[in-house]
Amino acid sequence: MRWKKKNVIKFISSSKAHLPAALTPAPTPEKVFLPVPHPPKQPPLPPPPTLSLSPSLRHSQFVTFLETNLPHYQTLTPQNLLIFLRSKLRHHPLFAHYDFAVFNWAATLDTFRHDHDTFLWMARSLAATQRFADLDRLLSFIAANPCPCSSGIFSCPHLEPIFRSAIDACCRAGKMDSALLAFDTMKRLIDGKPNVGVYNTVINGYVKCGDVDKALWFYERMMKERVKPDVCSFNTLINGHCRSSRFDMALDLFREMKAKGCNPNVVSFNTLIRGVLGRNKIEEGIKMAYEMIELGYRFSEATCEILVDGLCRKGRADDASELVIDFSNKRVIPNEFDYASLIEKLCRDDKADRAMEMMDKLWKNGHLPSLIACTTLVEGLRKSKRAEAASTLTERMLKEGMLPDTLTFNLLLQDLCNIKRTVDANRMRVLASSKGFEPDHTTYYVLVSGFKEEGRRKEGEALVNEMLDKDMLPDIFTYNKLMDGLSNHGKPSKKQVWDGSR
Repeated sequence: MRWKKKNVIKFISSSKAHLPAALTPAPTPEKVFLPVPHPPKQPPLPPPPTLSLSPSLRHSQFVTFLETNLPHYQTLTPQNLLIFLRSKLRHHPLFAHYDFAVFNWAATLDTFRHDHDTFLWMARSLAATQRFADLDRLLSFIAANPCPCSSGIFSCPHLEPIFRSAIDACCRAGKMDSALLAFDTMKRLIDGKPNVGVYNTVINGYVKCGDVDKALWFYERMMKERVKPDVCSFNTLINGHCRSSRFDMALDLFREMKAKGCNPNVVSFNTLIRGVLGRNKIEEGIKMAYEMIELGYRFSEATCEILVDGLCRKGRADDASELVIDFSNKRVIPNEFDYASLIEKLCRDDKADRAMEMMDKLWKNGHLPSLIACTTLVEGLRKSKRAEAASTLTERMLKEGMLPDTLTFNLLLQDLCNIKRTVDANRMRVLASSKGFEPDHTTYYVLVSGFKEEGRRKEGEALVNEMLDKDMLPDIFTYNKLMDGLSNHGKPSKKQVWDGSR
């Protein structure tokens, strides 16, 4: 055996700060020994400072697990330690939360030295599981024990990514004091200036915490440290000002952005437009959208959604449709933009004709509507008693390969039958079937009933026979009933004839 309980060396000092933190929802770990293997046929090594822990069943299981999976301490390298942490310990249901303890134990070995790979993995593991106290201790350890590849006058080039992952995790968790401490530690260790992306991470962290003043302070610090802000820096601050209802400051920052030679992008404009519309300055928002066009920017899907939603919220769906048509004519609307929500708003306002006009113009300009947009408009036209227009739109959909849902299709067929257009309804059913639509019982019953009302016995009987061929009739009684209905429609029944003869 490479591991002997009598030679178990305890690796942690008596300070509670060095105990591993349990992962949620893993149970709080019992006190354990983390052993160091004893090489065979060699005198035992003198033990380092120990922590008095009482043995337990969990301890025995952990020792067995380490015996089986962890390499001998004399052959332990950063590479095989990383393999153990990644593939053996990481997903273990009982011992996964001891990864930092194993990491600390390895650092006590005279023959072992952590490198940037183990540092990075440990930092990401602690960040992902939100063990921020351990993460702070890890960063302090890294600062005091530099990577072996940085033994010269230059620091390890992998230090910045290690700290960046830790800073990002702290910012996402709202722990800005820890993020700032990690940033300052990193700044002391690396060669040169931090990447602008790290500054942006901290700025964004302050903005998400609602502390725009601190974000501005850190932005000013970045300028003093001669790090040039990029478009992401400005967009983050502009967004923070808009969210804090400081729109004038957002505009000032937008002007400063252009003055510093940093060209705004579509996100910059989207943020400002959303802020303008949020202050009920609709015309200013529209003006800013046209300024984008003049500067040669193409709209994003978000740009269109922000404008349409802003106008619709103010009861100006008509103006929104005019704007969308104009943007389509100027070829600035992205193909991904789905105007189904605008169609729905217009139909809800009993303006299905206006919605139809907008869809027709956009369709001609190459903006193929979505199936949801078409279905919504078909329903709106039906409710407006425009069955013929709904039928025309459905046929156009089918020719483009868009199949309506069965309920909508059957309701439209019923509307056509109600206005004595059963022949057209059946023709549409044939077209839909050729495109992959599967008619159900209701589809056929609606059409048979329509032919019966119009006295078209031959067409009705052809449909009943088609149902019979498709095994859609439960029994012969149903078949005879449908056939008799078609035969007797418009003629007096035997009972009526008999009553008249009396």
